[in-house]
Amino acid sequence: MTTRILMCAPDYFNVAYVINPWMEGNIAHCDPALAMRQWQALAHAIGAVADLEMIEAVDGVPDMVFTANAGLVLAGKAVVSHFRHLERQREEPHFARWFAGQGMPLFRLPDDIYFEGAGDALFDRRQALLWLGWGHRSDAGSAPLLADWLDIEVQPLKLVNPRFYHLDTCFCPLEGGYLLYYPDAFDAKSRHRIAARVPAQYRIAASAGDAAAFACNAVNIGRHVFLNQASARLRKTLEEKGYQVHQIPLSEFMKAGGAAKCLTLRLDEPVATGPLPDLAPGSGPSAG
Repeated sequence: MTTRILMCAPDYFNVAYVINPWMEGNIAHCDPALAMRQWQALAHAIGAVADLEMIEAVDGVPDMVFTANAGLVLAGKAVVSHFRHLERQREEPHFARWFAGQGMPLFRLPDDIYFEGAGDALFDRRQALLWLGWGHRSDAGSAPLLADWLDIEVQPLKLVNPRFYHLDTCFCPLEGGYLLYYPDAFDAKSRHRIAARVPAQYRIAASAGDAAAFACNAVNIGRHVFLNQASARLRKTLEEKGYQVHQIPLSEFMKAGGAAKCLTLRLDEPVATGPLPDLAPGSGPSAG
């Protein structure tokens, strides 16, 4: 099955308010033409290995370009995001309408529970497990609802660094069983939870520099890893494990606190089933 990715062109993208540290000092400082070129480069690269679907951008909703936060899709069901900030709540009806137009059953969070979609909910690639980031945007109280609606185990992880306010800014499960992540973005209990479920030989810890360049905010499709920027050391590590790294500058979107993963929503999430794969260190994912 060909991977399906939802994206939204940055027709109205800009930094129009401040709801995360990356936005501070960047209001109205984006270059719209450069943002469009960067987004098109990412879309072209991902489109070479996946099918792209588009949702129409809406004037006055500048962060709609970050489709990772539209919701979470699994097995044709969509959990629609309920954003913490009023500025982004305006996106909710547009994404809900798009999901419904695809014939997806919709699940909605109660008004008092926030959940920001695949920005804070990422599927493990070795086991039937959903990792849930909470502490800045999404609520831990969304975990039992997600577990019930999607029939999957949910493991909450507390985010403690405001610069890594969504899980996908610091955590990227990779096909083939590896995990690229920035340990310092999590509290000690969450780091222990990660270590308990992901063997040490499959954990790839990003440096502070790579994390700041949003190397963990990556899109992984088969052996391909698309990201803003990675150090030579991290690229070498990923390549040794069988991945092909594609660096695509996304500076304009980082002014708003997002990069490659934030700009995409996977619509055909695979969930691991059966026994855990016995991967040897250095083995890579299947070609894709």
